Amino acid sequence: MRQSLICGALLLLMAVAIPARAEVKIAYVDIQRALNECNNGKRARSNIRVEAQRAQASLQREQAQVQGLKDELDKKGMLMPPDQRQNLEDELAKKLRTFQDDVKNERDELHRKDNEATAAIVRDIATVVQQLGERNGYTVVMEKGGLLWGLPSADITEQVIRSYDSMNVKPGSLAANPRWAGTAPPATAGRGAATAPAGQAQPSIEGGSLRKHSSISK
Repeated sequence: MRQSLICGALLLLMAVAIPARAEVKIAYVDIQRALNECNNGKRARSNIRVEAQRAQASLQREQAQVQGLKDELDKKGMLMPPDQRQNLEDELAKKLRTFQDDVKNERDELHRKDNEATAAIVRDIATVVQQLGERNGYTVVMEKGGLLWGLPSADITEQVIRSYDSMNVKPGSLAANPRWAGTAPPATAGRGAATAPAGQAQPSIEGGSLRKHSSISK
């Protein structure tokens, strides 16, 4: 949060440093809202919800099997021959380990799908923000999470959502340039750093950093 505030302050100082004769236009975008309300975000969240329900149903069946074996062992274990009791204990331990592994695997898989969906849509949103910023002559477009306060009139989130939805594209398809994918080093890095083509403005919002603070499942 502190880093976001510092970045926001630096951007504002940069804007103030622009010569007085230049028009300064500053806007901000609520990335989490854009994720939640854009069509691709709604579909992705619905898909993840379905996956979560499927995983929960499967894990509940496994848990019931484990509980059934435990109940059988508690009720009848003392009356069983030692070898039969040992077999039941081994089966219970095996199913319990499998259940615990499956819980972790399902949780990790849902987290992975959430991250992938979020990253793809945030990259698209970042591209749309850049397009709107260039088209409308904005000096700086900031992320709302890094602001202490801003005029409601400077919020272009609704424009971003409408513009993105009107394109009707597959999530992630707008971010062909790797600098939006969060895989390239910052422009200030050394040799091998990705840079914008000559004459093209470097965007002030990058999908790689934004997706760390956003989630399609929020």
